[in-house]
This record gives sequence, structure tokens and C-alpha cells, in this order.
Amino acid sequence: MNNKTISTEQTSRLWNTRYGLTTVVPLDCPAARSLQLYGEWAEQEIDLLSGSVEDGHTVLEFGGDYGAHALWLAQAVGTRGQVHVAEPRRLAFQQMCANVAINGLTNVYTHARWLGRCRDQAPLSSLPGKVAQRNGDDETVSVITVDELELDALHLIKINVPGALIDLLAGAAETIRKHRPMLYIRLAGIQQAETEVQAIKDLGYRCWSHVPYLYNTDNYAEQASNIFPGCVSQNVIASPVESRFELETQHEL
Repeated sequence: MNNKTISTEQTSRLWNTRYGLTTVVPLDCPAARSLQLYGEWAEQEIDLLSGSVEDGHTVLEFGGDYGAHALWLAQAVGTRGQVHVAEPRRLAFQQMCANVAINGLTNVYTHARWLGRCRDQAPLSSLPGKVAQRNGDDETVSVITVDELELDALHLIKINVPGALIDLLAGAAETIRKHRPMLYIRLAGIQQAETEVQAIKDLGYRCWSHVPYLYNTDNYAEQASNIFPGCVSQNVIASPVESRFELETQHEL
């Protein structure tokens, strides 16, 4: 057994990951399978963002991925910072909260909400993001806007739900005008990519492509097997034009 893993008895309840313990969750999505096998998820996203997230920052993440990145973000922003994570799916939200609690992350604030263009109650199937349903259930979830969170500061918005960008931006107009955060988004796909990138540019942002592989050769569990051969995410990192941010290692869109 790899010396980075925990006992057989404990692994029935917990996984040991790069940024802390996580509870065992159903292996019905790539994030869960990656956490189980590699002890991390989409580490190349973290590699890119590590140069932009600093101590004392406030970050908003939409789509919890069981807290896989919230655990890192909590360490990156430190005790003076805040991490807000919105996850609309009931069980996924509860599992994320469990991971936040067992790691004692007092600077992480969780929201059982969908982030959209207006306050509403809606079934998940009617919302624009691609959110997997478990056991065929189509829960009705609460929708709020980013503006309704009334955050005192905001340095980064990270959107993990493909297809949710346009509505989220519509409900975040005042927050973005006030705080001018960086944006990091998983795009919805070829048909929507041009519209999504243009919506970001219309807010006065520059955009760069980021195409991280799901498999990291230097993964925490030191596993050589690649269960995501050739699989990448189609992401965009964006910065306000006035910030003079440059990202020479990526292609500007």
C-alpha cells in the first residue's frame, strides 16, 4: 500500500487527498473517480490559479465537486480570506459540507443554491448547466444571484458547471462592476463557446484558453494508470483589461 494512503478500515469511510480528507462518495462522476484513485481532481486548474489566489482573497466557486478545490482554496486564502461555494444538488451539497467540516475549514462558506440571473425555485432539469441527476431524481432547487450574496470583496469567480456562465453573469452585474474579479470557467462546448467568451469580453475582460488534462502524471497517489486518456477540460481564464494581467503561456482568445 502506498505510504500516502490510510488504513483499510479508514478507506471504507474516508479518502486521503492532496489537500485533506474527503468522505467516500458515489463514483458517478469524473471528480469522484479522480479523488478516489489519484487523491486529487483537475490539479492542472489549481496549478494555473495558484499564481492568482493569495492570502486574504475572497473566492466564489459555483459547483462544489465535493469540495475538491475548496480544500485547496481554503489553504490558499488563509484565515483572513473567504471561500464561498455554491452547490445546488442536495446530496452533493451535504457531502461537500461534510468534507469542509472534517477538515475544520472555518473560512469556507457553503450555499445550497443555484447561481442564476434572478431569484427563483426551479427543477434542476430546467436550468442551463449540465448537472448530473442521481437515481433519476429531478430536485427543485433555490436559485439566487451572485449579487444577492452581497460579498464585501471578491477576487475570483470559479465556475465548474458547464453551461451556467451566461445566466450567472447576468445575475452578477453589480458584483463584477464593483469588485472586478478574475474569472475561471469551464466552457459548455463548441456550440456555446463563442457566445460565452464574447459575454466575458463584453464586461471588459481579456480571455485566455486553458485546456488542462484530467490526468496528472505527478498525482498525489503516484498512480501511473490513466483512466482519463486524452481527456481535457475546455476552460477560460479571464482578467479585467485594466488589471494589465498577462498570461504568456496560454493562447489569448
